[in-house]
Amino acid sequence: MPTFYSARWVLPISAPPIADGGVVIDGPRILAVGTRSNLLSQFADVTARELGDAAILPGFINAHSHLELTAMRGFLEAEETDFFAWLKKLTLARRERMTADDLQVSAMWGACEAARSGVTTLADASDAAMQSMSALREVGLRGIVYQESFGPDPKLAQENFDKLREKMIRLRERESELVKCGVSPHAPYTVSAPQLEMISRFAIDEELPLMMHAAETEMEVAFLRNGEGPFADGLRSRGIEWQVPHLSPIQYLQQVGLLTAQPLLAHCIQVDDADLQTLRDAGARVAHCPKSNAKLAHGVAPYAKMLTKGIAVGLGSDSVASNNTCDLLEEARFALLLARSGDGENCSLTSADVLHTATLGGANAIGMSDKIGQLKAGLQADFAVVALNGSHQVPLYNAEDTLVFSSSGRDVVLTVVAGREVYRDGRVTSVDEERLRARMNEIAAKLQT
Repeated sequence: MPTFYSARWVLPISAPPIADGGVVIDGPRILAVGTRSNLLSQFADVTARELGDAAILPGFINAHSHLELTAMRGFLEAEETDFFAWLKKLTLARRERMTADDLQVSAMWGACEAARSGVTTLADASDAAMQSMSALREVGLRGIVYQESFGPDPKLAQENFDKLREKMIRLRERESELVKCGVSPHAPYTVSAPQLEMISRFAIDEELPLMMHAAETEMEVAFLRNGEGPFADGLRSRGIEWQVPHLSPIQYLQQVGLLTAQPLLAHCIQVDDADLQTLRDAGARVAHCPKSNAKLAHGVAPYAKMLTKGIAVGLGSDSVASNNTCDLLEEARFALLLARSGDGENCSLTSADVLHTATLGGANAIGMSDKIGQLKAGLQADFAVVALNGSHQVPLYNAEDTLVFSSSGRDVVLTVVAGREVYRDGRVTSVDEERLRARMNEIAAKLQT
């Protein structure tokens, strides 16, 4: 029997908001979206779920996360003004102090947090992709998990690529209808040019999605333009020889052929107009992570310009090690406020625009707009319900403004993925959150030792 969810507001995203509206689903798919009266006249035999003073909208799409690092929330605060030290401490702690089970628990706790905040889909970059894929499956979320690859030494490019290829064979065996895998050469300063070329060709040939961190810091720019800074010093200290390309990060990725894979690029802060045009022409997509960028003092990405150029942009939380929360409503608010207070250009972005970026924009960015990102008949029944009756939300004059400027993930009361209620009545329905909470505290104690 179909289920009819109704609320004060329905926001299809690809159509205007509907007052006193509803969504009818049957199994994993949406049957119809419209006003309550019209839907009840069409579907007499349904299971009714009245949600009252709330908004139903597409599930949020987190276009860039690192679920395995959830246990490091707050662990790296002292290093935030020194990104090189931040990366070093994170890498050592993850590799030397966290077991495979720790990484699995950490990823599951991150997935629970996502479900609680209305996130239905994640594009997750992971060095422990098997654990992250398992976490998404157990919690019941949709996602793409990108297996990370590292290796700045060109002499080891083939060896590192072979390791990645072997991992992908095992990961593809673990794919499901909801959870897929992809590849992620980590960053221009951690992966050599020959390895980037091999991975991008592999992604194209095998039809695998590709994600990469790019144009994130001034250190990255100094490294690629002039062969200077901590990243260059790090290679020299290890005796690794490499050729300085004397290019911006985006033009470098174009030169080595990575943009031919139409990648999802996280951050893209250090970009100019020529870089943006290159991204647009290549069909590359961007995961905009405004809170993480600001917290690590990396700068402000030209979000409004990206949209004007016609680049597909989604919102990402990055890891909670650099953000502290996975909350796409908070991310949307921060993205809009930063854009309006940015570089002096006239910014006409609205709350409707950032809600689009958090949903359908994210679906475009990760290549899933044919399935998710909007409430539309025939698409997957992925949606979130946000309560609108809190003291911080009343009175309500415009549902989109109230969602962006007054609400947060803590106002989410229901999260549905492929027709399944993964979060309701204040709990994630598929896992033992109390057991995970206890394990997370154990991991935190071990990290502090």
